[in-house]
Amino acid sequence: MENIALIESFSEFKDNKSIDRVTLMSILEEVFRAALKRRFGSDENFDIIINPDKGDLEIWRNRVVVADGMSEDDNEEIELSEARKIEPDFEIGEDVSEEVKLVDLGRRAILALRQNLISKIHEHDSTNVFKQFKDLEGEIYSAEVHHIRHNAVILLDDEGNEIVLPKSEQIRSDFFRKGDAVRGVIKSVELRGNKPAIILSRTSPAFLVKLFEQEIPEVFDGLITIEGVARIPGDKAKIAVDSYDDRIDPVGACVGVKGSRIHGIVRELGNENIDVINYTKNEQLFVARALSPAKVTSVDIQMYEEEKNGKKGRVNVLLKPEEVSKAIGRAGVNIRLASELTGYEIDVQREGIEEEDVELTEFSDEIEAWVIEEFKKIGLDTAKSVLEKDVSMLVQRTDLEEETILDVQRILREEFED
Repeated sequence: MENIALIESFSEFKDNKSIDRVTLMSILEEVFRAALKRRFGSDENFDIIINPDKGDLEIWRNRVVVADGMSEDDNEEIELSEARKIEPDFEIGEDVSEEVKLVDLGRRAILALRQNLISKIHEHDSTNVFKQFKDLEGEIYSAEVHHIRHNAVILLDDEGNEIVLPKSEQIRSDFFRKGDAVRGVIKSVELRGNKPAIILSRTSPAFLVKLFEQEIPEVFDGLITIEGVARIPGDKAKIAVDSYDDRIDPVGACVGVKGSRIHGIVRELGNENIDVINYTKNEQLFVARALSPAKVTSVDIQMYEEEKNGKKGRVNVLLKPEEVSKAIGRAGVNIRLASELTGYEIDVQREGIEEEDVELTEFSDEIEAWVIEEFKKIGLDTAKSVLEKDVSMLVQRTDLEEETILDVQRILREEFED
């Protein structure tokens, strides 16, 4: 392969990958020097002159003239008779510069050199992509669906970079077709081999935060701050907001008139129900607000000496009977999000339990904890509340089988009969 043809091919590659001229020259010289070192044992006495724009390449080997039969290193020394074939008036001790043609390296070396060049340019390109997206971690990014796999959606951005949206990072209601534009946050960027793995997420709480920053001008400008987020992607989310400007109602500003501002965010998240809550440093009040739409009668906080399972304390919340199911929410979603948002384990208690009534937790020796938890998810936390309910209704509203429910009611009746 001629020098010019080889360089031209990489000049085209440079144009495709947008590698600047200086970088390309550096890569070319590095690879050529490696090839020379493999062929001659050293590259220190070679000058490489490259002009990738014109396709010019010159390699010159510099050697010292020595007497015939006295050369100890043919790469760095040239005998007088050989030197005078290049130029008749050379003398011992003079320097000789001789051009080396690529063909002198051998066909196999040239093919390896070309492959090495492609690899180096790909590596440079991958490193640049990695750095670019590493700086974008936690930021919103948009790309187009290229193809769909059973466990991930593969996206391509405008520059042809591949971005992966795993099934685990998709909202349950997400449905994509080839060519759809998809938004999410860059969750992580890693180099796997020489290729950057860019992971997009639509389930991360950071995505909700960034959507608020994008859609609510006061959040973007810093007039409203986001103090906490808890999400069950595609189902429900709670977000605590605050403002240091007393003239701004942070909740009203985020929701907008008749929900006009938050509607776009809800739609983006597959109609995820979003509770926007006024943040306060008064933790009792914050817990009460976090349990909205339930109205709390009283809050009693017991702090742990050390955090347990990521929680800083336990809260006993007292509510009127009709508010219990609101506080707990469908399948326990509301109380779970409130606990995550506030950082407390929350126990809900019904106001005005009759003296003869007994909390279900008192039967933990006879009833398994997960069964008690199933009843608590639908607001039934006392013996009488379970006994008063129809078995068929309990089967429908819990994951318990009829036989299990009947066994529980039997245990509870025996307690009261005794």
